[in-house]
Amino acid sequence: MNSGPNGAWFTCLPSCETQVPCGTGRHTVRWAAGALDLPSHPDVEGELVLAALGGDKARCVEVADAWARHGDDLSVLAIGPRGPGDQIAVGWDDVLAAEQAGGPVAAPGLPRSTPMRLASQPGPTLARAGARQRQIQSEQLKSQRRRNDVLSLLALGYGFQVRLIGQVAAAHAARGGGEQAGSGPALVAAITGRLAPVAEEWLGIDPDQVVVSLHSGRSWGSSELTGYGADRRLRVSLPAGWLARVWACGLARVGRHLIVAVQEPGWPTARVLGLRAPGAQPEPLTVRADPDGPGDVPHWERYE
Repeated sequence: MNSGPNGAWFTCLPSCETQVPCGTGRHTVRWAAGALDLPSHPDVEGELVLAALGGDKARCVEVADAWARHGDDLSVLAIGPRGPGDQIAVGWDDVLAAEQAGGPVAAPGLPRSTPMRLASQPGPTLARAGARQRQIQSEQLKSQRRRNDVLSLLALGYGFQVRLIGQVAAAHAARGGGEQAGSGPALVAAITGRLAPVAEEWLGIDPDQVVVSLHSGRSWGSSELTGYGADRRLRVSLPAGWLARVWACGLARVGRHLIVAVQEPGWPTARVLGLRAPGAQPEPLTVRADPDGPGDVPHWERYE
């Protein structure tokens, strides 16, 4: 059954927003149609120019920069939540504490500042020491920025975390999303970690008995249930895009069906393919979300 891409991955997601401490107040940061919007900062490019000239960069703008830097970062798939019950409690106080804890650290065995050159110390030795110190500081700054980026993105809340996972998965799916692209193992681990708890609800199977492989091609993939007892396995082959088009949109399970593909995306009504049981042919289903429900965790039901 053909289930090739049809529409942008985020078409089944509503907008969501949160409040971010910025300056002396709190500003709205909104996600809509696959992108962040900063309503309180209409001239982001101008603010970036001022920041480059030595001015302070607004927190909202920093968050948008962090989002852009990690929009195809595979490590986001390992850090982010596995489902609505796996919400990560990071607040802006945690972000501020991490920023305040940062600071330059000298390389082991080196002073915090370059010592005055002595006649007995050859120039090349000092030069190498200075180069090493600069390299250590550069690596430390990158590590601190990454840590602050990740904490800031987590502080946005579950809705944004899920949407960032969807963006990363979609970016790698567009590149082939397999071993040739170098992202295969990370994508398999990411899908397994999020499909397993859904399969537990769907079949009552132990999450450790779920085995995922990446599917390539235009069909949705395959599924089968093998073995008994401790040897029981649910083997599912899914394309990398499942993580974005299905899971990130809150569509992984609707009623008694495991959703394996989206045929006609839309909000609040979509057409999907659902499995009633492993090994069965997927059924076309019309599903509908509550348009007045929370935007961060859409809840879908079968719609006749």
